[in-house]
Amino acid sequence: MNADPRLYVALDLPSVGEARTLTQALGDAAISYKIGLQLLPIGGMDLARELIDAGKNVFLDFKFHDIDATVEKAVHSVAGLGANILTVHARPDVMAAAARGKAGSGLKVIGVTVLTSLDKPALEAIGYADDAKTLVMNRTQQALDAGIDGIVSSPLEARAVRASVPDDFLIVTPGVRMPGGDKGDQKRVATPFDALQSGASHIVVGRPINAARDPRQAATEITANMRGE
Repeated sequence: MNADPRLYVALDLPSVGEARTLTQALGDAAISYKIGLQLLPIGGMDLARELIDAGKNVFLDFKFHDIDATVEKAVHSVAGLGANILTVHARPDVMAAAARGKAGSGLKVIGVTVLTSLDKPALEAIGYADDAKTLVMNRTQQALDAGIDGIVSSPLEARAVRASVPDDFLIVTPGVRMPGGDKGDQKRVATPFDALQSGASHIVVGRPINAARDPRQAATEITANMRGE
């Protein structure tokens, strides 16, 4: 089975060596990878360059969040590396700065709306009166206004977001689990097929692949589920 570029495998592992070993084990079962904060300080960018040079799709999940000038310059620095996707926090001024920073490049910038580990009680505990769907929809409109390329949301909000955005707007969904799979620390989840049917453009899968006894088989099964097989 050919790899599906809409599946980003999260390389959330303790070392670059383990992440590299996982990519080798997956072989042609995966073509798209996400590198996040866990690997960033210990060689994550070197691994990103390796994957890019090997023709892989790379999603840098760095969630930039700072003053406008810093975000703009940081995004500009990333834009020349050849990565496909970069995350920033979905605050209006941050997203607008990111849009300026990526101008003229092929980098897609997406805003992180509400983490998939947060449910209504968790949102209330940190001071939000709105529920997750309301927050996600508000931030989606702010992302459109800022001129970035998409958002990150749980699969449960994807359908409402898709109905309100252009066809080329990216909706990237973590919180994806196979039927009957362990949810871990995710609260708002869906199967790969359901996430895509709801309007997601890409899905991110971590532990169901990177902690699997046979990661290649796990990726193959997820890809099949994505296609409704």
